[in-house]
Amino acid sequence: MNIVNTLTIRHLKQNKRRTLVTIIGVIISVAMVTAVATLVFSFSDLLIRQAIADTGEWHVQYQDVTKEQLAAIQGDDATKTVAMARDLGFVPLEGGQNPNKPYLFIKAYDAQGFAQFQVELSKGRLPLTDKEVVISEPVAMNAKVKFEIGDRLTLRVGERFEQGGDHPLDQTEPLRREDGTVKETLQHIKTREYTVVGFIKRPLGETAWSPGYTILSYVDENIIGVNDRVAASVVLQRVNPFLFAHAEDLAEKNHIESVQYNNSLLRYYGLSKSSASSSMMFFLSAIIMAIIMIGSVSLIYNAFAISVSERSRHLGMLASVGATKRQKRNSVLFEGVVIGLISIPVGILCGLAGMGVTFWFMNSMIQGALWTNEKLTLIVTPLSLLITCVVSLLTIFISSYLPAIRASKVSAIDAIRQITDVKLTAKAVKTSKFIRKFFGIEAEIGLKNLKRNKRRYHAIVFSLVISIVLFLTVSFFTAGMTQSLELSREGINYDIEVLHGNGKSIDDRLIQSIVSLDGVTEYNVIREMFGNAWVDAAIIADELQAKVKKDKSLLQDGKYPYDIKIHALDDSNLQAYARAVGADYAQLTDPDHPAAIVMDRIHYKDMDTGKYVQTKAIYTNVGQRIELTNSYKENGEETKANEVTVAALTDQAPMGMSPTGVGGLNMIVSERVMNRLADDDLGNVQMYLHLKSTEPLRTQQEIEEMHETNLNVFNVYQSRKSEEQQILLMSVFSYGFIVLISAISIANIFNTISTGLSLRKREFAMLKSVGMTPKGFTKMMNYESIFYGVKSLVFGLPVSFVVMYLIYRAFANKFSYGFTLPWMSILSVIVAVFVIVGSAMLYSGAKVKKENIIDALKQENI
Repeated sequence: MNIVNTLTIRHLKQNKRRTLVTIIGVIISVAMVTAVATLVFSFSDLLIRQAIADTGEWHVQYQDVTKEQLAAIQGDDATKTVAMARDLGFVPLEGGQNPNKPYLFIKAYDAQGFAQFQVELSKGRLPLTDKEVVISEPVAMNAKVKFEIGDRLTLRVGERFEQGGDHPLDQTEPLRREDGTVKETLQHIKTREYTVVGFIKRPLGETAWSPGYTILSYVDENIIGVNDRVAASVVLQRVNPFLFAHAEDLAEKNHIESVQYNNSLLRYYGLSKSSASSSMMFFLSAIIMAIIMIGSVSLIYNAFAISVSERSRHLGMLASVGATKRQKRNSVLFEGVVIGLISIPVGILCGLAGMGVTFWFMNSMIQGALWTNEKLTLIVTPLSLLITCVVSLLTIFISSYLPAIRASKVSAIDAIRQITDVKLTAKAVKTSKFIRKFFGIEAEIGLKNLKRNKRRYHAIVFSLVISIVLFLTVSFFTAGMTQSLELSREGINYDIEVLHGNGKSIDDRLIQSIVSLDGVTEYNVIREMFGNAWVDAAIIADELQAKVKKDKSLLQDGKYPYDIKIHALDDSNLQAYARAVGADYAQLTDPDHPAAIVMDRIHYKDMDTGKYVQTKAIYTNVGQRIELTNSYKENGEETKANEVTVAALTDQAPMGMSPTGVGGLNMIVSERVMNRLADDDLGNVQMYLHLKSTEPLRTQQEIEEMHETNLNVFNVYQSRKSEEQQILLMSVFSYGFIVLISAISIANIFNTISTGLSLRKREFAMLKSVGMTPKGFTKMMNYESIFYGVKSLVFGLPVSFVVMYLIYRAFANKFSYGFTLPWMSILSVIVAVFVIVGSAMLYSGAKVKKENIIDALKQENI
């Protein structure tokens, strides 16, 4: 080791406090990078495993392929494995006790298909020939039809056709029925013989509304004939953005008409065929990575910059005895290497430990709230460690390189005299007369101190600006992600929906029987009917006003036709809902003066652009009236029904209320008002019962076992679980990121301010020696804190607004909603800036106060 490096290490040991502060700062930065990389890899792993459990392990699926086309798919270089699947048809289930599932649905897999589609065997074995089947457990549990292993079945297998239809219905299409009568038949019937060889758990693809219970048989390429068609589900060798183009090209070359993608799995690899989704993910990733890098560089740069300021006299002495510019520069860079060798391993371990503890707490939360058996595991890969090391080394290099260049340019005489950090001119330290007049001499001295030490002043302000930008942009990003995920939801905030298939109401006896079942935690009864209203053009939605500008014929007497959905809640639920949205319950229950809670903000998916849009449904005010008309008559006439007063405006939907699109309006009324409006012949009333349950599958089974005629039960908890999982995981990720950013920001500010004040001991001692009292010293520190805070907010808030708008524009590639500033976060930041700066100044100032004036005047270095 050369003499310069030896002296550098000696300097680090002599200035232990300064070295420790720098090492801690780098450790925090490395821990953040490690945490982010680990979060990305671990969340991706969890979501991929969950998607595979929900949809099976496949990336591309080619539909209706022949034996020759299958061979081409298997021989493709991009193909890793191919699973064959074939839908054989439906069979009437004799003796079935569930009128909504009158069939057995026969599907065949090859050996690879049983593995890729997560077929879970509960008893027996899987089929090995096309003459064997396994039967799903719900056939016995739900339909009450018993089979045994070894049973021989002769089944008449056909395709479902709706009466008058020419297109066969598949397992995703619910049973066609009207007024309690099944309106579909089985055609193209073939007789097949099977032997039962086992039983399986409910397989993927069989939803609550599927008309058939699944039984699985076997198929392979040796069995299928020349004219047979199968579905080929492909697992690719490499999952990359080119897979979509490659799959389309392969399909075109081999004349395959239909290609599907497992989008629920591919999106967790960061891939989407939608250009809007890809653009959004790319821009958001770029913005977040830039935020991480800027925060890390800011923290470590300030540590090295202050270290160089401290060492300026030391470097000057080296130069005076022959050290070259290169040696002085390398001395600072070597300091960065030493600190990096210590900090990077410790930072990686701290980051992994922090994420491990976080995941340990999150697993119980995920499993308890989201009905999933998948656990979030700490994924540490060579790639994640490489990314962490490269980003950390690059950050340390950038942070130390600029101070190293500056150190190499300082002359020996200037460095020894220590005049590089403080250069004075009359103009440089000039302050406004109003400062002394309104705030006193202490404020003027404090401001002059900041102007004298511009480099340190700018470093502290820069740290504060970066901290403000980091916190506000991450908060905005979190809110944006949550809002975007909420927009993409379908408004499903319940587990089970129950209604009569013939449109009749569910009697109170049956409702009480259902809601008293074990597991039902919450319920809501909604009666729904439709009406119309002519709404003044001045208050219609923005999207409709744009249409009206292009086509004035849409208006009639200056009014636009709205479709109205009127929802009535029972008294107990309406009372709770009215209290939540600030409406007068007594006003809502007066049938002589009908009043309604109006949903004035809606979200929907624009099918033309593929965007999720949030917009105002109508620009009305509380107290205004909306004139309803009945549904259009055959002769084109319509009749005024009643005027409804707007009792409250809200964007909170009661449980089970389906959203409406632009040109529609949701109104929530009492049952008494609904009866009044129904008497005016507004239309038929449909009743819905919505439930939340701790065990949705069991609750569904218990309702179906009541054997009520024409009672339709729809279980939607799986889709709801997926949506809640996305929001929960994104919230944990985002708020964890905010915690890391906050830790770095606070450490950055304390580091810079406390070190800056420590370097000014001689200056403070000089002020005390000429008569500044402890009270005056405290006032000067307070004013400096205010100057730091105000200056940082003046620069930090506008920069934050620009970055937030860029994030908003990135979201706008896929989601459309208004740009609003997070005022509570902004207020929190303003308060936090002054609290943190004040705390740092108070802490450092308290230590400076204890210094002996003589000792401080003699001191040249820390």
